Amino acid sequence: MLSAFGVGGPSVDTVLDSSAVSAGEVLKGRVSIQGGSNDVVIDAVVLSLVTRVEVEHVGGGERGGVGEFHRLVVQRDVRVTANQRLDIPFQLSMPWETPVTTVGEVHLPGVTVGVRTELEIKGAPDKGDLDPVAVHPLPSQNRVLDAFGELGATFRSADVEVGRIAAVPQELGFYQEIEFFPPPQFAGRLNQVELTFVANPRDLWVVLEADKRGGLFRAGGDTFGRFHMPHPEAEDADWASIIGEWLANAAERAPHANPAFGHDGHHGYDGHPGHHGHPGHHGHHGRRGPGMGAIVGGAAAGLVGGMIIGDMMDGELFDDGDDFGGEE
Repeated sequence: MLSAFGVGGPSVDTVLDSSAVSAGEVLKGRVSIQGGSNDVVIDAVVLSLVTRVEVEHVGGGERGGVGEFHRLVVQRDVRVTANQRLDIPFQLSMPWETPVTTVGEVHLPGVTVGVRTELEIKGAPDKGDLDPVAVHPLPSQNRVLDAFGELGATFRSADVEVGRIAAVPQELGFYQEIEFFPPPQFAGRLNQVELTFVANPRDLWVVLEADKRGGLFRAGGDTFGRFHMPHPEAEDADWASIIGEWLANAAERAPHANPAFGHDGHHGYDGHPGHHGHPGHHGHHGRRGPGMGAIVGGAAAGLVGGMIIGDMMDGELFDDGDDFGGEE
């Protein structure tokens, strides 16, 4: 009877070979199971990748949740005898659109990725474990972040939002936004600049959104840009010039203008006015992260598709602030 309530059952602890990883890499480790007071058959040992997401309601406002965006069954029908210690190795591929959580040595406030471990046992509550993972930018993404630092932009905040970006081949049902205060030369004309990466094994998409400040004789509004390059080319591109030119145009253009900018089929400006399924998202970011001044120096200077979204539960996930937390 007690085993039906999870008493005397096995416990689980997931040990990662390294908690630092980048999108597209393989996360390795082992699931360590400690047998309880009784023999048991575990139907499945399951690993999943989860991240904190913001879900915008139609009537306004946001609600925080946990999005599961990748799931792996490590092993099925695992027999564990009483007090037995069992280690099961695993390799978990990180999706190319996994949110960036760490730039240099700095954790981006509001963005967390974790590996959740579940033991599925019939007739008993699931035993679980949750381990944080530091997801670093790809080299091509680091070059873009460098450019923001070179231009003098400063970090404001970051989050992960449920939705899709227009004309970008997303696989996951969410996207990450990294917000910056604009470079000093655009102060008074731009409120903020938002950066989103979408990557696959071959290419990198860089999506920019500039919130244009209105005035007595000019309208405000948002301007959007989209740049697309293979990773090697993105690593060599002069992103400071590309982004600087785009920001200068954004500061002067009327909202949603669509001038030619860049090269067709390669990289360039796209004036599409928004993100699919996520209208009006530009006005809701009221929180500010600590000023990390261009994110930090050096290289750091600068569900749909099967996603499952669940409520955040106190005590189950990481503390709020820099990690998972309760509703906002």
